[in-house]
Amino acid sequence: MIPLLIILAVLLTFFLLGVTQYNRLVRSRQMSQEGLSGIDVQLKRRADLIPNLLETVKGYMGHERQVLERVTELRTKSLQAGSVAEKGQVEGMLTEALRTLFAVAENYPDLKASQNFMELQKSLADIEEQIQLSRRYYNGAARNLNILVESFPSNIVARLFGFTQVEYFELEDQADRAVPQVSFS
Repeated sequence: MIPLLIILAVLLTFFLLGVTQYNRLVRSRQMSQEGLSGIDVQLKRRADLIPNLLETVKGYMGHERQVLERVTELRTKSLQAGSVAEKGQVEGMLTEALRTLFAVAENYPDLKASQNFMELQKSLADIEEQIQLSRRYYNGAARNLNILVESFPSNIVARLFGFTQVEYFELEDQADRAVPQVSFS
């Protein structure tokens, strides 16, 4: 009878360990999905702001059409990006295009003085900060999930239930990692 109780206790211990590890994996996966959703929300806010920004700038910068078209094209690609890696790549290019737009805007004193343009700049700077915070949160959640997927004993449970590692939200170009400068002091 005692050997049977010992076997049952061991089995119960392994079962409880498995349930605990499974729940940790589920929690980590949900947090990484929440983080990715947060990034998407902020990128959508930025994408929604860009047409207003371009409309404001168009009236002043009629002959800078190429810059405006590039920002518009990248905004569209940004909204259509599928994987985390693709989003990171397109967002980096969009950030660079916005930097170029603001650099070109330096040549237009009337535009720089426009109240509407200044408000849009401030909104964009706030959104860029939120994007950076969202990326940081997502990457932390992705790191935690990836550690669980690779670590013993949770890696056994992860394999049994199909948990996999997730990609980090990374920008390919080191210059793209910086928040674009949108201040015209």
